[in-house]
Amino acid sequence: MTNIPSLRRTCALVATLAVACLFGATLRAADFLGFDVSNATIPTNEILRGGPPRDGIPSIDRPDFISPAQARFMRNNDLVLSLTIGGETRAYPVRILVWHEIVNDTISGRPVAVTYCPLCGTAMVFDRRYGGRTLTFGVSGLLYHSDVLMYDRQTESLWSQLGLKAVAGKMVGHELEWMPVEHLTWKAWREKYPQGRVLSTNTGHRRDYTDHPYGSYETSPRTMFPVPQTRSDLPTKEWIAGLIVGGQAKAYPLARLPRNADFEDTVGGVVLRLRYDASIRSLNALRADNGEPIPYTYAYWFAWQAFYPTTDLWRK
Repeated sequence: MTNIPSLRRTCALVATLAVACLFGATLRAADFLGFDVSNATIPTNEILRGGPPRDGIPSIDRPDFISPAQARFMRNNDLVLSLTIGGETRAYPVRILVWHEIVNDTISGRPVAVTYCPLCGTAMVFDRRYGGRTLTFGVSGLLYHSDVLMYDRQTESLWSQLGLKAVAGKMVGHELEWMPVEHLTWKAWREKYPQGRVLSTNTGHRRDYTDHPYGSYETSPRTMFPVPQTRSDLPTKEWIAGLIVGGQAKAYPLARLPRNADFEDTVGGVVLRLRYDASIRSLNALRADNGEPIPYTYAYWFAWQAFYPTTDLWRK
């Protein structure tokens, strides 16, 4: 039976985003949802309202976890982010993240922010500690280059997810620690971590987690908001894996990578060993010298090149 309230919410969200796409470019300072952007390090005329207001997309601040056997809402090919700290492993399903974009969690005593931007396809985890305090993040309702601008509730500074740092407010210029995580399918995660825990749909909010609020956006070749496109090396929404080593950004087109075969590459003067398993949609990226994992995110090409216009691009 169709969930009418959920359908209405989905339709309203898509309609709001479409309107914002048409008129977002004309927004001015009064429309920054109460955030102080007077010291912004990004052009304020390129900060757009995404549609929902501040916290209109609610972060998950009291996450609840269940066993894999209890997660009957999950499907084998669903993507999850997997994070292991202190021997404890947790999975964060994208089908939940798409509705909330941020999960404020603590694993083995380490505060983390699990973040996801549906418009850019970027899933990234950060340490929430900075300068002796623990930050709690929310969804500002604002976008930059189509990417979510988070804010911390302690100082109300705006933080760029893909930019990795605060771009306005008291914390401006400070950078978050980007943590390595695994990206893989639910089936693969369940088999690899049978004792792990998975984020449940008991989020404190009523959402239809069987539904996708962005409709056909993933299959559309177009972006929803204007984004500067200075690199035409790849189609606008081709999937890449993006990483940064030694200050150098590099993009790896997933469809063009060797399948189930190790290969080496050098980024920022560091030799990396990589392996992509397309069957479970998982990339391993390690330093060749010590096996240390390198943080990366999947992203649409348009988003990565907007933030990193001089990015290297892996080619066979």
